[in-house]
Amino acid sequence: MGYIFLFLIGFGLAVTGGVTLIAYMNFLPAGVSWGEYFLFVSGRLECYFLPIGLLIMTFVIYTSPFKP
Repeated sequence: MGYIFLFLIGFGLAVTGGVTLIAYMNFLPAGVSWGEYFLFVSGRLECYFLPIGLLIMTFVIYTSPFKP
């Protein structure tokens, strides 16, 4: 049960980070360049949730005892 819970936490973090990155892409039509976008995103804590969530999910998938 712990593996499922950890996987769901990782999934939630990945979704949160991905949605945040997509939401911040709305700055691009307002005249912000890609370089400024990446500089802005690299300073936001919630944007780091995507890679952290993907790492947690990868860890759970490869260490889970429920492999076929």
